Amino acid sequence: MDRTVRTVDDLLALLDGLFTSESQAGRLGTGDGKDFWDRFYADRSRPVPFFEAKPDENLVAYLDQGLIAPGRALDLGCGAGRNALHLASHGFEVDALDLSPAAIAWAEDRARQAGVAVRFFRGDAFALSTTELTGPYDLVVDSGCFHHLPPHRRISYLALLDRVLAPGGHLALTSFAAGEQGMGSELADADLYHERDLQGGLAYTPEALRRIFSDLTEVELRRMRQEPRESPLFGVPFLWTALFRRDSPASGGVHPVHDLA
Repeated sequence: MDRTVRTVDDLLALLDGLFTSESQAGRLGTGDGKDFWDRFYADRSRPVPFFEAKPDENLVAYLDQGLIAPGRALDLGCGAGRNALHLASHGFEVDALDLSPAAIAWAEDRARQAGVAVRFFRGDAFALSTTELTGPYDLVVDSGCFHHLPPHRRISYLALLDRVLAPGGHLALTSFAAGEQGMGSELADADLYHERDLQGGLAYTPEALRRIFSDLTEVELRRMRQEPRESPLFGVPFLWTALFRRDSPASGGVHPVHDLA
């Protein structure tokens, strides 16, 4: 008989276990996601669109429009480092994190080849100490990490933002858009626990994203723009792109909204 739950962290760890590959007969889990993503990134020649060293089109647009400016940045779920390298080449001091050692090794190789400085970390963002992810960050970039989290880990995600995102800082997020067949589960949160299956990632509506990140100010929320194959930017229309800002206490809480969905 196990009676191991005493703290919130104990409960979150217990819920993580519902989504491990062992509990899902081999399907993608979260508690042991490192092994899956290591296999995913092992073959660098695979024709995966986001394997190419192209930054997200929305991130480039935020820079071009002056919505974000160089400062300290954290790239969550950085993969092979395409967005981290772009930010570093445009004057940001970048920390980049991924669960997969194979992804981090590839990102480090790219950084050396590009001659840019990025601090890479391998690990679970929710487990790293304050001495590793030091914060505060002026920009947190998440291109496809958030939508792979089970519902209970949104609590951990928001707590991490609360700890590391500076007043006046921004969250640049991309996530699966609901309504795109085959590109993200639309099961209700409760049903995910009955199924014990994240189905490769969770789809979101604009309303859901606004509710989850309601403590931040929405700057922009729209579909990612389709970029042609020959473009130097990455863009696919089955993703939402969102830019949220943490207002300083003196800002008055004004919430300008630009919904281009």
